[in-house]
Amino acid sequence: MDKPTRGYWCECWTENLGETTEKPTFRASFDAYSAPQADRWVAVALRTISPALDSDASDEAWAWLHDGRSETRRALLRQEPCTVTITHAGTRITWTIRPVLFLPLAHRQGAELPACAHDFKPHATD
Repeated sequence: MDKPTRGYWCECWTENLGETTEKPTFRASFDAYSAPQADRWVAVALRTISPALDSDASDEAWAWLHDGRSETRRALLRQEPCTVTITHAGTRITWTIRPVLFLPLAHRQGAELPACAHDFKPHATD
């Protein structure tokens, strides 16, 4: 059996700051297998959206890209979780990166299917 693989679980969430009853909304996730791959996921997202951001949010994004990114990478290499947050027009956008162990999934190659699997017939079309 394969052993667990070290990696990083990355997520992006948004939260409308004007709505106190609104919960954060999950936007995306990514499974990274190295610290560079994890921080690159955030960097690509920030570079992609930066032209659409207001000037303050754009400044926050570029500050992380130029200065904060290396600090994030060092923390990830120490197996510490990291967060990158910018605020644009009343919306907080947060990327999280957490060290994880990815468990191998059992594969069915070479395994015998259970007997009931052969009971199902393709649906006939009329």
